[in-house]
Formats: sequence, C-alpha cells, structure tokens
Amino acid sequence: MKLTRPAMRPPVPCVNASSPQIYITLAMNKEIQSITRTLRNVLSGQPWYGKSVYAILEQAGTGDVYHQPGKKCHSNIELLYHMITWVQYVLCIIKNEGPEKAKAIETLNWQTINPTEHDWEKGVLQFKSLHNEIIELLDAQDDSFLGQNLEDKKYNFRFLLNGLIQHHIYHAGQIAYISNLAK
Repeated sequence: MKLTRPAMRPPVPCVNASSPQIYITLAMNKEIQSITRTLRNVLSGQPWYGKSVYAILEQAGTGDVYHQPGKKCHSNIELLYHMITWVQYVLCIIKNEGPEKAKAIETLNWQTINPTEHDWEKGVLQFKSLHNEIIELLDAQDDSFLGQNLEDKKYNFRFLLNGLIQHHIYHAGQIAYISNLAK
C-alpha cells in the first residue's frame, strides 16, 4: 500500500477594497507538508540512505522474524511491534486522546511477543494503516500545530514527529542487519 501525496488546501476567500471576493490558495502548512513528505519518503520512497522502511519490512518478512541474534538482542518481530507502539503513541497524542491513554500505550513498549497474536504481515499492515491515519490528520493541521507543546512533556509536535522519523530509520537499520545475520 503506497501513501498518497497530500491534497492542496481548498481556496480561501480573500476580501479587500478593490474586489469583493478573490480566491487565493494559502499554504498554511508548508512545514507539515515537508514533514509528511519526509515521512512518506522514509516509509515508501527512495530515501538517501538506501531502502525505505516498507521495503526493509517486506524483505525481513521473508525470513525468520522471531530469530534473536543474541541473548540481549531483539528479534525483528519485537522491533516491529516496538515501532508500532510508538506510532500508536504519536497518533494518540495527535488525536489528543489524553495522557491516560498515552501512558497505557507506553506500557506496551517492548511487549512480550506471542506468535499466535503477533504476526508479521498483520503487524506490517497495522504499521502502514497507522501512518496513513497520522498523515491524514497532519494534512488537516496548520504549521502552528507543530509548535504546540505536548501535555506532560517538555517538547512540541515538531520534535515528536521528527523523532518518529528518526526512530523508524534507526530500527529499520536494525531490522535489515538482523535479517542479514539470519541468512
């Protein structure tokens, strides 16, 4: 499933003394568009560093996703569900669902993986679906949204969203590495 480009904002009426009503299109979310463009590129495009996250996940799904390369190392399925947890957290924060729900999601971080519940394909589909929802919600926001501080945190949405992108790159690299070790 490919993510789609954001639609342009509808024309905004502009009234002035010389013309009763002229329509202009204002891009009030250029920074958000830049963040979502970067997120899409990291997820499914052609990022500078190599394969996209979705390409890495697709490739990793052909191997043993439960393989742990060492006693203190995570398996690819653990990494995927860790990434899902943080996407769910970000989505919860964007939707302003409250600190209690956000804390409940945080408790799922590095959850115990049950092979009957935690399937690779199901996880990848969930990961993609959550990102589609995040991007849709962000496209409806103005750039002022990015400067808003998160409740109970000392950072804003800009920091959170850029951190999510960095988090994906970091863990996608781990998944690619573990996949290569398992061959």
